[in-house]
Amino acid sequence: MDSGFLVLQLLNGLQFAMLLFLLAVGLSVVFGMMNFINLAHGTLYMVGAFVGFTAAARLGSFWAALVAGPAAAAALGAIFYALLLRRMQAAGAMKQVLVTFGLIFVGIDAVRLIWGDYAQTLPAPAPLSGSVHILGQVYPAYRLFIIALGLALALVLYLGLERTRLGAVVRAGVDDRATAAALGLNVERAFFAVFCLGCALAGLAGVVAAPVLEIYPGMDMTVLIPTLIVVVVGGPGRLAGAFVGALLIGMAETFGAVLIPDFASFTIYAVMALVLLFRPRGLLPARHAP
Repeated sequence: MDSGFLVLQLLNGLQFAMLLFLLAVGLSVVFGMMNFINLAHGTLYMVGAFVGFTAAARLGSFWAALVAGPAAAAALGAIFYALLLRRMQAAGAMKQVLVTFGLIFVGIDAVRLIWGDYAQTLPAPAPLSGSVHILGQVYPAYRLFIIALGLALALVLYLGLERTRLGAVVRAGVDDRATAAALGLNVERAFFAVFCLGCALAGLAGVVAAPVLEIYPGMDMTVLIPTLIVVVVGGPGRLAGAFVGALLIGMAETFGAVLIPDFASFTIYAVMALVLLFRPRGLLPARHAP
């Protein structure tokens, strides 16, 4: 294993980690601040990918897809929040799991009805369709774009949660929702805004992943388990937990497939088990996270 090959695998792991981060951050924060288990979060990822595919096909621009996909996912998430999530917050975890798991199949059938039951591909934009040379190895430029986009969004989200009033309200609501509301903070509105942002990021992840992975009905089920593992490992309720969890699982998945291919599917579960053995609430959970 030479240095060039090692760097390529590190980049592959980082690229996969950034996709997981975009998916997991919304799910993690919603779980941590609302104590709501939304298994249908991956459906927003799938819808974002297909809406982005349609926008790119009709407008001839990948960048239009980067706008249309997240916007559609955020709009669908807002409807989901208004019609169902607010009513289900007081329900038990089992009811939340059953309802949102059912929504997964509703989403899959809706996508089949609109786009058909076959795979689609979305080409990378022309400026990013080439490759770059790294230590004598060839690496796709688009994958570097995914890494840069994920890191940039992580920085923007961190600054938004740490340096803005909305971020302060969200942090206060996550730590102690009742006290924050008693002080006159509109915790409900702040949570709604963050929920829609998380939905938009899931849709963005769908569009960003489309040139690397095929998009097809049921693609949400493929990412559901790794995303949930990221949330559990990182600890629900915090941006930092989602980021660290995504890095750990992304690298474990990538290097597991390279170093121990016969046990590749076991790697991320082993990592999760080790983390929970010593940190049952995850690596960086919110203070009140379950």
